[in-house]
Amino acid sequence: MNDLNLFGLFFASVFTSNILLANFLGMCSFIAISKDIKSANGLGMAVTFVLFITTAVNWGILELLKMLDLTYLSFIVFIIVIAAVVQMLEMIIDRVSPALYMSLGIYLPLITVNCAIMGAALFMQIRDYNLPQTLAFGLGSGLGWWIAIVALAAIRGKIEKAPIPQGLQGPGITLITIGFMAMAFTGFSGMIAVQ
Repeated sequence: MNDLNLFGLFFASVFTSNILLANFLGMCSFIAISKDIKSANGLGMAVTFVLFITTAVNWGILELLKMLDLTYLSFIVFIIVIAAVVQMLEMIIDRVSPALYMSLGIYLPLITVNCAIMGAALFMQIRDYNLPQTLAFGLGSGLGWWIAIVALAAIRGKIEKAPIPQGLQGPGITLITIGFMAMAFTGFSGMIAVQ
């Protein structure tokens, strides 16, 4: 993996191998918060920040664990790092923007157990990325998640005003929309993919 093009990895992380729409990681908060663009934007920024920071920190810790031959502890250490970063972010958002903190509600602390965050750390470990690749992958995955949640919030805002059949209203049309979004994002897959 050390010869992987950084731009290609970044592009694939945002679009073709989107952590959310290609791997379906982090769907619960994605569906719940995407009703309002402002909240979706705030959560998207928070997830991007946490993904970028935790993948970088977890890469460094993983390298230390490899040197000490303790890689079997990586899963537990990744969880601890994610929880610490999310707790720090939660305190910062509470101080800086109490309105955003209140609108995100329970979903802000739930970033700790967002499977997209843990999935990114595990993908980084499994694919044996070096530090620049880890940074490109973490940032790209976060931006891809952010773009997807804001796009879904915008689409859901338009859908509320559309005449949708009774049986499809609510979760039905949301899941159909997510499916179309996934097809649109993976439509770039002939260009660049991450294996």
